[in-house]
Amino acid sequence: MNYASRAYAKTAKEMAGPRELEARLLLQAAARLQAVHDSWKDKPSGLDQALTYNRRLWTVFLDALTRDDNQLPQKLRENLKTLGAFVMCETFSLMTKPQPKYLASLIKINRRIAAGLRGRH
Repeated sequence: MNYASRAYAKTAKEMAGPRELEARLLLQAAARLQAVHDSWKDKPSGLDQALTYNRRLWTVFLDALTRDDNQLPQKLRENLKTLGAFVMCETFSLMTKPQPKYLASLIKINRRIAAGLRGRH
């Protein structure tokens, strides 16, 4: 089991519900990415670790979205899968050509999804 999956499982035991868990994990990923963004110099230290954490988290989300037992409405699942594909593309862009603008979009996505999960828009 990879790090993001272990973190997800551990936190699930401590949290009240899956939506709050997902929101907290997204905010944790956003905070890691924000820390890198705030200290940007060419390719700041911590970038690879923050990207790996975020990528693994989104891999878990994407896996859940493709399961037959997922109870989200089909249209929402498709929209989230499209967003997940975008996250993966932005991550690849950052890995090959680090630029703060790519990082900013990942941070914004994570924060907005977390806000939606918490019922705040």
